[in-house]
Amino acid sequence: MTMSRSPKRPPKPSLPMIAATTAALPAVVLSSLAVAEPAAAEKPARAIPATLAAAMEAQAAQAKAAHIPAAAVSTTIPTFKPAQPSAPAEYTIARGDTISSIAGRYGLNTGEVLRLNNLQANTLIYPGQKIKLSGEPAAPAAPAAAPAPAAPATGEGATYTVKPGDTLGAIAARHNVRLSEVFSWNNLNMRSIIHPGQKIKVGGGQPAPAAPAAAPAPAAVLANSAATPAPATGSYTVKAGDSLYAIAARHNVKLTELLSANRMNMGTVIYPGNKLVIPGAPGQAPAPQPAAAVTPLVPSSFLGFSYPPAVVSSANENKALLNAAPVPSRAEMRNIVADTARRMGVDPALALAFAHQESGFDQRAVSPANAIGTMQVIPSSGQWASDLVGRKLNLLDPYDNATAGVAIIRQLLATSKDEDNAIAGYYQGQYSVSKYGMYDDTKAYVAAIKAHRKNFA
Repeated sequence: MTMSRSPKRPPKPSLPMIAATTAALPAVVLSSLAVAEPAAAEKPARAIPATLAAAMEAQAAQAKAAHIPAAAVSTTIPTFKPAQPSAPAEYTIARGDTISSIAGRYGLNTGEVLRLNNLQANTLIYPGQKIKLSGEPAAPAAPAAAPAPAAPATGEGATYTVKPGDTLGAIAARHNVRLSEVFSWNNLNMRSIIHPGQKIKVGGGQPAPAAPAAAPAPAAVLANSAATPAPATGSYTVKAGDSLYAIAARHNVKLTELLSANRMNMGTVIYPGNKLVIPGAPGQAPAPQPAAAVTPLVPSSFLGFSYPPAVVSSANENKALLNAAPVPSRAEMRNIVADTARRMGVDPALALAFAHQESGFDQRAVSPANAIGTMQVIPSSGQWASDLVGRKLNLLDPYDNATAGVAIIRQLLATSKDEDNAIAGYYQGQYSVSKYGMYDDTKAYVAAIKAHRKNFA
């Protein structure tokens, strides 16, 4: 990125600037301090030498008397370190916080803070959430395969405390209830965001079905009534609303084992009617037509351009992570972008125009070029944005994603010759715009951004 403006040099001072403590000043400088002495402190009259030789002798004697021994002058410059605020035992997340920024503020190691709270690097945190900064690590979440959490699932008024990595679909499967019932009992919907520590109702007042004898069998505990044939046949037919994580939890198997048994990965899309192998179940059969079930989440081409396999693979991984994580709704992302722009000194209407054009405020959006989230920022641009704001940004985090996009917009506005070129730089790249001018599709992009800006003004 080239800067269009060069910094001005400061004017040279007309007089020499001296900064020293009086203890280190030589006698010749201290003589100038005599003006501050009281008038009563008169000095004895000085004899005027009669000859040049006598004057030179007197001057030499005076210089010798004014000499400060080198041993009396300290050559060591004291170092001062800013006081580091002491870390509290518990910290409440504020808007815009990230785990790395919190750790840096208190001089802590980011990995230690993550381990202390049983979090992952891609775990979303939310304003109001409390995390530990000292003490013993949090107890790890109970594995999905453990049958114990399912015991109170359908009891009247039963609740479940959300743990890092949980989804509503997985919680419903773990407690042998329908996802629609969880929505109804908690006044939630498909766009609702859940966060660690939140209480979720997993029972709506209906008595639990009497089947105590079958409870110890893992498959019977975690399989819902509609999927009871699955353990006997070693397969499961996908239903509407299912996810791979929920199916693995329901059948008491690890997600990695389920993916391996069906030749799938985190980017695989499943559809109602697909048959999946349940590893370790009696009568396990080979995966039926695995190739037909494997559909990438992100295609390899867009608008006639094909992208390298490594880039598309990374895009699919990021898409899978965003699909599995709770994200803000489009309306909530719109507020996040506007608030971030106001805080960073950028016109909110302009930032909203970019977010609307790039993704329609969809934080789960990922392009074949691996442009991530609401502001559609590719990882290399995300690193640049991190340098601009002075902290590491996680593009999967909705707040960091908005911060990255707004930081880039602000920098383009500051370093482009006009606003149109700044807008074009977000789409085509500032260097490309300055060297080749705007392409036809770039001109259409600029016009679209300016039209959206009027709508948001």
